[in-house]
Amino acid sequence: MSATVRVLVCDDHAVVRAGLLALLASAPGIEVAGEAGSGEEAIALAARLRPDVVLMDLQLGAGIDGIEATRRITAAASGASGASGASGARVLVLTTYDTDADITRAIAAGATGYLLKAERPEELFAAIRAAADGRTALSAPVATRVMAQMRAPAPQLTDRELDILAQLAQGHGNREIARALFISEATVKTHLGRIYTKLGVDTRAGAVAAATERRLLR
Repeated sequence: MSATVRVLVCDDHAVVRAGLLALLASAPGIEVAGEAGSGEEAIALAARLRPDVVLMDLQLGAGIDGIEATRRITAAASGASGASGASGARVLVLTTYDTDADITRAIAAGATGYLLKAERPEELFAAIRAAADGRTALSAPVATRVMAQMRAPAPQLTDRELDILAQLAQGHGNREIARALFISEATVKTHLGRIYTKLGVDTRAGAVAAATERRLLR
């Protein structure tokens, strides 16, 4: 890593990006390499600009989300020594969400750190430098949740099961869920059975309550 940390900012809100760019411009040893308004743009710019750190939001509107963008950028980074176009960038998630599901998925996707937007500027700067060095950077509330998961692991639901839980939380029936997720009603029922088993419940309401209590849903 060079003395100056080059950062690519990815957030779908222009006002938020502008605020982050202004903030980072005031930080010694940190240089803004570029900005992206979507996951697809972040992936392309990471390959072209080769920043040290990509500051990644999770919710990016239309297109791929921050989790998938993180997965693709870190996959390229893992082959940076020999792959043409690989970025070598670390990804530091910067989001408002601190659910177990989001934290687990981001870390699994290869994020070096997970920071909340409520952090003070100094903590953001320190996290960026830590991420550039390959060190884990977590907001205190996130670190607490990670430790809690390690002590008493939450049920490991698949992405599809989380999608179905989200639909349940909106009060949708099996037919509506099947249409929304482009799967059959039989498949929905199969997933529901697995969800019930993992959460230790036997009703739809119980599944939503358990998922909410364990912060598996936003």
